[in-house]
Amino acid sequence: METTHFAGLDLGSSFTKGILLDEDKQVLARSVERTGINFSEVGKEILGQMARTAGLTPEQISVVTTGIGRNNVEGIRFSKPEINCFGKGSYFLFGGPCTVVDIGGQDNKIIKLDKEGKQVFFRMNRKCAAGTGSFLEEIALKLNMKTQDMNEMAQKASEPVAVGSFCTVFAGTEIIHHLRAGENTDGLMRGVYESVTKRILEMATLDDQVILTGGAIANNPVLVDLFREKIPNTIQVPDSPQFVGALGAALYAIEDYEENEG
Repeated sequence: METTHFAGLDLGSSFTKGILLDEDKQVLARSVERTGINFSEVGKEILGQMARTAGLTPEQISVVTTGIGRNNVEGIRFSKPEINCFGKGSYFLFGGPCTVVDIGGQDNKIIKLDKEGKQVFFRMNRKCAAGTGSFLEEIALKLNMKTQDMNEMAQKASEPVAVGSFCTVFAGTEIIHHLRAGENTDGLMRGVYESVTKRILEMATLDDQVILTGGAIANNPVLVDLFREKIPNTIQVPDSPQFVGALGAALYAIEDYEENEG
């Protein structure tokens, strides 16, 4: 069936994001759900939600997937690696040259693009969850609070309290020790977020304009503040930072249509 509607699904370790575009690259729908344990089911659910919003059936949509679960969804056009999709989505929004910093649920990615949008550098941290979205969620869980509360406290702090441990387990223990010793809670929360930015800045030098993406950026605005404090680069934040990978996948679907069927 010929289609002029295109979806990108970013099946991440924590959340699955979807975006639906028309042939003019205008956004028709977005959807996000916790990934859970079944990539196929959540992908189907996200696609169904977006189709209903746009008054379509899933069969009328050309789908490209990305993310850790990209090869677990049936009926797609094809799949693309996260690096390609985050790069494509970021370049579409802001142009190049640029450095894309994605703070994901289980990993961090740094992608450098030249002025034509070609990838010239890439690095990913996958050895542990330190400095990722799940790191922040685990700290919040240990402290019996929401990451939203942590973010608000960190934004109020005048000075950070250094958190030396990158490991989630040790960092949680260290923070509890500081709290029992009477350290300022707001400062400690800012210290937690500073440890995230420090971890990323140790991965690579951030060149040109820096584009911040991922759910951690969307849900923790203090991270944007900290990057702006620590580096002189122009910082760009998409309106929906967690959907950049899905956007890139949808753009690949449009590109494929234009090359083969348009």
